[in-house]
Amino acid sequence: MMKTEAVNPLLVRKYNQPLPRYTSYPTVPVWNEGLQVEQWKGIFSQKFAEQNHVNGISLYIHLPFCESLCTYCGCNKKITTNHSVEEDYLSVIEKEWMLYRGLMKQTPVIRELHLGGGTPTFFSPKNLKRLIGFILKNSIVHPRHEFSIEGHPNNTTSDHLKVLYSLGFRRISYGVQDNDPVVQRAINRIQPLENVRMATEEARRIGFTSVNYDLIYGLPFQTLESIERTINEVIELKPDRIAFYSYAHVPWTSKAQRLFNENDLPDAETKIRLYLKGKELFTQAGYSDIGMDHFALPHDELFKAREAGRLHRNFMGYTTQNAGMLLGLGVSSISDTGNAFAQNEKTLHDYYARVSNGLLAVKKGYVLNDEDMAFRQYILDIACKGFTAFKEEHLPLLKTYTLPKLKVLEADGLVEWNEAGVKLTAQGHYFIRVVCSAFDLYLQRQTSKEKPLFSKAI
Repeated sequence: MMKTEAVNPLLVRKYNQPLPRYTSYPTVPVWNEGLQVEQWKGIFSQKFAEQNHVNGISLYIHLPFCESLCTYCGCNKKITTNHSVEEDYLSVIEKEWMLYRGLMKQTPVIRELHLGGGTPTFFSPKNLKRLIGFILKNSIVHPRHEFSIEGHPNNTTSDHLKVLYSLGFRRISYGVQDNDPVVQRAINRIQPLENVRMATEEARRIGFTSVNYDLIYGLPFQTLESIERTINEVIELKPDRIAFYSYAHVPWTSKAQRLFNENDLPDAETKIRLYLKGKELFTQAGYSDIGMDHFALPHDELFKAREAGRLHRNFMGYTTQNAGMLLGLGVSSISDTGNAFAQNEKTLHDYYARVSNGLLAVKKGYVLNDEDMAFRQYILDIACKGFTAFKEEHLPLLKTYTLPKLKVLEADGLVEWNEAGVKLTAQGHYFIRVVCSAFDLYLQRQTSKEKPLFSKAI
């Protein structure tokens, strides 16, 4: 287990810069719309044939509907109170799944399945059962599978949880964000703490073994006192995992964020204090910092995977599963075969039109070259294991782009390195995104002063 130490506030201030979260490499802004659907079909078919019988596959299904707009949210969503949309959406998801089934020459082995959104619990228990039943029909469920869902504490019912449990779901993530009424009004997410408590207790009563809470720091009107209250209230409920995200203020891509008066957002110095206070309180309560905003108690599978060197990272964040390929279904979903990425159409209109006409909904993507594959692995190693070994054939590139950055990071006590490899120090563990960025050749080669594409690291 990695030795921990208090995070240095001076280094937090120094490295609070716009950086990717590295759920992929190359990162999405590098991708283009030049990936041909026929090319993607060939890549998918080949990789499925290689991976399915070895580790199975991961599935991500995007369920985009929400009944109200949370103004902080940068996810792909559709706001409606009309639940008749469930029927049309599920019909198209089923068609898309069958298009992919046509590319599979063997029965799919489902290793990991995650329902994200949007608000997946917008869908009725009956329709969630229909969806999962259709996916699992004529599929094989891996004996070490992990099924998870994102739930809203206000609308996740006992019936939802019972149905999901019966289908094999054992992990649920609740979007808590903040408990303070002033903050909740500002972000248009009114959510009493009692709802969070009841949703958590009911999940555990039914048999869910891992409950995660998402919290956000940097929201409008947050103060050191208010976030301390929220975190202490959350800790009392003992979630197994906590994701403590920095609010990503990107109004150039998320129009709802333009509703904020930027003067109501915590300034940079206050936001850093919110971050440091959160880490301090989680650590005191027995949570281990897994990396990149994620915390887990020692009994949780995420903690165990980190300790055993089995941790993996993909578009769903940190995961205990590494199936080798991820298939995304639904509007805006992203697939990852290990050597290529593909993202679906981002609007419901275009997504429906493509799939209803018997076409995959792929809008853009990226095929990795040998250099991308190598540096992707370096980034994954740092993010998941805290160290990586250099290959001799990459030393010319590393010496040009990566090692100069590592020298700076070493001077600040974040890494230890030589020409054989690099490992994080206890202090460096708090700055994983920064260390990963040293291996991001696209970022290192960038010279033009473009508008920021990423949120700040802190």
